[in-house]
Amino acid sequence: MFGATVASNLGDGVVTVALAFAVLDLTGSATDLGIVLAARTAAQVSVMLIGGVVADRVSRRSVMIAADLGRFASQIVIGVLLVTKHASVLELAVSQVVLGIGSAFFIPASSGLIRTVAGEHAQEANALRTISESGAGLLGPVVGGLLVATSGPSWAMIVDGVSYLLSALLLSGVGKTLATLARDTDAPSFLVDMIGGFREVRSRTWLWWLIVNMAIGNILFTAWPVLAPLICKKHYGGALAFAALVVGWTAGMLAGGTLLLWIRPRYLLRVAMLASIPWSVPGILLGLHLPIYVIVVFQFIAAAGISVEGSLFWTALQQAVPAETTSRVTSWDYAATMSLMPLGYLLVGPLEKALGAATALIGCSAAVIVVTSTCFVVRDVRLLERRPPAESGFAEADVASA
Repeated sequence: MFGATVASNLGDGVVTVALAFAVLDLTGSATDLGIVLAARTAAQVSVMLIGGVVADRVSRRSVMIAADLGRFASQIVIGVLLVTKHASVLELAVSQVVLGIGSAFFIPASSGLIRTVAGEHAQEANALRTISESGAGLLGPVVGGLLVATSGPSWAMIVDGVSYLLSALLLSGVGKTLATLARDTDAPSFLVDMIGGFREVRSRTWLWWLIVNMAIGNILFTAWPVLAPLICKKHYGGALAFAALVVGWTAGMLAGGTLLLWIRPRYLLRVAMLASIPWSVPGILLGLHLPIYVIVVFQFIAAAGISVEGSLFWTALQQAVPAETTSRVTSWDYAATMSLMPLGYLLVGPLEKALGAATALIGCSAAVIVVTSTCFVVRDVRLLERRPPAESGFAEADVASA
C-alpha cells in the first residue's frame, strides 16, 4: 500500500507541471488554465461524500483499484490526444473531472484501508503517507518539468497515467479485504449511510470542531499561494526565493513525518494542535520582509508541525471512529475543509487591492494562528489520549483480513 501511495502521489506531482503547460501550449490563456484546474477541484468536492459511502459499503481495496484505473485511462487518453494534436481545453477539463472523481473515491477508501492494513501501527502508517506525499511533492514536479522540457506535456501526461496503473497493480498485491464491510443496522439506504457519516462527525465535539477550524484556516491560508509569489517577485528577486520556500516546506514535511516514526505522544490532539500553531508564521515574516533565509527556517518548522498535526489527527480519527464508518467520516472531513477554499481564492485579490499584499498576508496569517489556538478550548482536544489497540478498534481480525 505504501508503494501504491508513492506511485499515485508521484503522478499527481508530475501532472501539476504537465497540465499547466499543456493548457498554455494550446491557448496561452491563464483563464483557461484556471478553468481546467477548477474542474478537478469541483469534481472532487462534489463527489467526495459519495466516495466515502461507497468505500464503506464494499471492499476499499477494490474501490482504490477502480479509481486508479479510471485515472489511468483519463490521463492516457488525453496524453494520446495531445501527442496527435487533437486535444482541446474542453477535453483537458473533462480529463481533470475524471481525475477529481477518481480522487474522491480513492482518498476515503485509502483512509479506511490504512486502518485495516496498519492496525495498531496506524500512526507510523500515517506518518509514512505524509513522507510519501512530501517526497512526491518535491520529486514529482521535477520529473514533470524534465519531461515537459524534453518530450513535451503530452508524454508527461502519459507518464502520469502509468503511475496510476502502477498504483493499481501494487494495490492488487494487498490481501483481499472483506467483500462487503460491516454496515450500520440503521443505515438501509445510500442516503442514510451518508447521513450516518455526518452523525459520527457530529457526535464527537473534538472532530467537528477541528473540521470547522481547518475549513476556516484553509480559507485564510489561500492568501499564501496567491500573495507569497507576488511578494517574492517584488522584494526577493522572484521565482528562486519562492522556490526556496517550497523546498523548505517540503523538507519540513519530510522531517515531521520521520519524527512520528519514532515518537508516540500520549495526547494525540494536544500535540497535533500545538505543532500546527507555527503554520502561518512564515506568512507574517514574509509580509515583514525579513531575510529569505530566516523565513525558510521558519517554513521548515511550520511544515514539520503540519506534518505532525496531520498524521496525529488521522490517527485519532482512525482510533475513535468505528471501522465501518471511517471512509464516510473521511469524506465529510475533506468535503467540509476543501469546499470553501475557492471562496478564499476569490477574496484574496480584492483584499490585496484594499490593504496591499504585505498587510493582507500578515493579517490572514495572524488570523490562522488565532483560529488554530481556539482548539484548546475543547476539552477533548486537550485530553484525548492514545488508546491501546483493543480499545481503539484495531482488531486482529481487521489486520488479518488485509
